[in-house]
Amino acid sequence: MYRKFTVLMAAISAAVILFGCSSGKKELYIYNWSDYINEDLVKRFEEENNCKIILDYFDSNETMYAKLQAGATGYDIVFPSGYMVNMMAQQGLLLKLDQSKIPNLKNLDEKYIPFSMDENQEYSVPYMISNTGIGYLASKAGDDFDPSWNIFADPRYKGRMTMLNDMREAIGAALKYLGYSMNTIKSDELEAAKKILIGWKRNLAKFEADQYKNGLVSEEFYFSQGYSGDVYQVMEENEDINYAIPKEGTTLSSDNMVILKGSKNTDLAYAFINFLLDGKVAAENIEYVYYLAPNKEAYQYLSDEIKNEPAILMPDEILNKCEVLKDLGENNELYSKIWDEVKAAK
Repeated sequence: MYRKFTVLMAAISAAVILFGCSSGKKELYIYNWSDYINEDLVKRFEEENNCKIILDYFDSNETMYAKLQAGATGYDIVFPSGYMVNMMAQQGLLLKLDQSKIPNLKNLDEKYIPFSMDENQEYSVPYMISNTGIGYLASKAGDDFDPSWNIFADPRYKGRMTMLNDMREAIGAALKYLGYSMNTIKSDELEAAKKILIGWKRNLAKFEADQYKNGLVSEEFYFSQGYSGDVYQVMEENEDINYAIPKEGTTLSSDNMVILKGSKNTDLAYAFINFLLDGKVAAENIEYVYYLAPNKEAYQYLSDEIKNEPAILMPDEILNKCEVLKDLGENNELYSKIWDEVKAAK
């Protein structure tokens, strides 16, 4: 974590050294999505390894990447999505993994490894598999609700809907609605998606990637583009909340664990990744975050509720409608341009 040491902090540090009050515990700095790990597991790891974990959070891959590019230092482990892993590796931000230090790699479910976009785990290890869909209030959608990305065009729900503040997810939804690939670089297809997304934007309360799920709970929002696990996490707080994968298809994402090249506690970082890959630990984590850890040893420990949920353990007919967002290299700028124009549109 990037920290600014003030004169006061320096004085406190000096006092700790002088009076011998330091615990001597190693510190592991983790940069993750919010509500994306069972904190009881964090505490368990701290106790077992006599260390302290400091968690910091980001709300989009682009936010995280920009912060690191701007010079933020001190993080050990980061949790980027697949396409972002490629970008970070190309920029020299990631440590090439020593797999001998992660023996629990053997637990990974081979079926999902291709979605990580780093099939040999050269720089990253799959953490959770998710999809993006629509969280909604069943009472507002009605019994005849036919899940489609075009729900955001419905003026009846103006001001009561949100989409993710993530350019690839938001633009990707418009592309998928139009029948195009979420990774297209064709200017006419991107232009058509921009027009659709601007039309949807006029009905949105906002682009939101963090608090939309709480808005569903409070019924401030009726429909929200969201990550599957986020929506499942809040269903118990409001029984009216449902989740659907749009009929046009959606993104399938693998969020991954990487170690930054500047990590100061590399051995501890390896130990933490290996800990999360333990079958029983992974099962506890799945039950908490409602995403799928692609861990074949974990499945036997899952509750029937999770095993029978198709948006978590996805059948092939759902998988076949999904796309992985790819790193488009210099063509990423095409999406940045479209996103800026969408954000600026009235």
